[in-house]
Amino acid sequence: MEKHLDTKMKGVKHYKRDGTEHTGSSHKMPNGTLHTNLKHSKTSVKLFHLKDLSKAAQNKVRSS
Repeated sequence: MEKHLDTKMKGVKHYKRDGTEHTGSSHKMPNGTLHTNLKHSKTSVKLFHLKDLSKAAQNKVRSS
């Protein structure tokens, strides 16, 4: 069973790998990773915290 999360309720921003902020719905996978969409689908992508992004993606976030 998947746990449904509201990323806004947690107070921590989540980002796609390229540094684009994700503000929509998300779900937690059994392995603990967070993905986009309420339920997993082929369009779901993994989400990251700012500190876990590449330096280039972190710079993109900070410059916007």
